Amino acid sequence: MELWMTEFQTKNLGLTTRIKETLYSGKSKFQDIAVVDSEQFGRMLVLDGVYQTSVFDEYIYHEMIAHVPLFTHPNPQKVLIIGGGDGGSAREVVKHSSVEKAVMVEIDGLVVEVSKQYLPEISEAMRNQHPKLDLRIDDGIKHIAELENHYDVIIVDCSDPIGPGEGLFTYEFYQSVKKALKADGLFVQQTESPFIHAELLQRAWKDIASLFPITRLYLAPIPLYPSGTHCFTIGSKVHDPLTVDTSTIEELNTRYHNRDIQKSCFTLPNFIKQMLK
Repeated sequence: MELWMTEFQTKNLGLTTRIKETLYSGKSKFQDIAVVDSEQFGRMLVLDGVYQTSVFDEYIYHEMIAHVPLFTHPNPQKVLIIGGGDGGSAREVVKHSSVEKAVMVEIDGLVVEVSKQYLPEISEAMRNQHPKLDLRIDDGIKHIAELENHYDVIIVDCSDPIGPGEGLFTYEFYQSVKKALKADGLFVQQTESPFIHAELLQRAWKDIASLFPITRLYLAPIPLYPSGTHCFTIGSKVHDPLTVDTSTIEELNTRYHNRDIQKSCFTLPNFIKQMLK
């Protein structure tokens, strides 16, 4: 008997993949958690029926959410990751020589433990207890609400704006992010698909742009995610990613991100430019 899994991305659209086997299925205090081994994407983390990451293409998302903002800031020493329970963003952040400490605040400890067991190549920094990484099982919204002038870069590696991720797409949250950043700090958030989630993207862009003098959006192709095109939004107090001297970018062990992509990812098609107006 064949086993298939479908993520319903809208009421009219789903992404279906053939499953070899279910490696883990459980429920935390916050959500249903599964790890499946698929024919097309390999091992996948699935939360509440939504595909989160796969060993097939995870490097694109994690490299782009980490390296683009970290290379925009000239000297990111203290970094916060909100969410990112699979560990991929942390794995990329600690590669930067300038980073002295990466605090990762994930609300669901079971996601962390499951990822360490079934996604070892993604959770490498967590599994090896990398000396730069300070992993905390806590509420990221609460964490930054209590801080001021604290981080150089904040990376919001969140799930969809439902369940645990809902509060990470609000104006009040972005206010807390701005307060928790240093005077020249910046942050990035994954802001879904410009094809499927236009309304969410427009709302997030409007809120972020009202608080940060420099707001930029960039793109990456990620086959697992809705429409295959994903976007990220940067809010910065001082540093503009469009003016980065890419010739000075540190050579890292990456599979997708490079000096050319650091700049080219900010080139937007006209329909997105119009959407953001």
